[in-house]
Amino acid sequence: MADAGELFRGLSDAVVDMDEDAVVALANDVVSGGHDAYDAIDKGLADGMERAGQLFEEQEYFVPELIVCADAMYAGLDILKPHIKQSGEGKKHTVIIGVIEGDTHDIGKNLVKIMLETAGFNVIDLGRDILPSDFVDAAVRENADVIAISTLMTTTMSGMGEVIEVLKQRGIRENHKVIVGGGPISQGFADKIGADGYSVNAAEAVRLVRGILA
Repeated sequence: MADAGELFRGLSDAVVDMDEDAVVALANDVVSGGHDAYDAIDKGLADGMERAGQLFEEQEYFVPELIVCADAMYAGLDILKPHIKQSGEGKKHTVIIGVIEGDTHDIGKNLVKIMLETAGFNVIDLGRDILPSDFVDAAVRENADVIAISTLMTTTMSGMGEVIEVLKQRGIRENHKVIVGGGPISQGFADKIGADGYSVNAAEAVRLVRGILA
């Protein structure tokens, strides 16, 4: 029987290779071997999808390849999610997530959504090309603890700051934490617009949200 690290690497490779059968077999090996299902999703499935996204950005993969990679990832998720150890925490925190206005790239956002849901958060996905005011409206409507905003384009980054400005204008900035992420985003940019945090990938986003809500 392969050890956990080998299984996780295998899952990542199988997602990149668009091999759904291998993903299913490896996910079942994770379960039967008593390995941590959350780690398998984090270090295996999500890692593989992030690698596929990078290949897409480098124009080695295109939309059809990404769709097949995602299908393989979801097949693994269906097997692993029921075996995640629940934390037993009382209140389920709510996160509003979406891609800022002007951008339709949502691979990263979808990964963050999956990882947050897997970690036990209630995630409201607004989708892509979302107006700054719509983020705020949704946060108020859902009584959200966190607003998570992503973009892959430098031309739309300013919209992230607009979300924070709308919160300030409405006098509710203190009610909602704001985190940002995406290819062109940095900690320096997050600090500049007054965000509560920045994450470089989906797994880090989970740690970030847990940290700012602690």
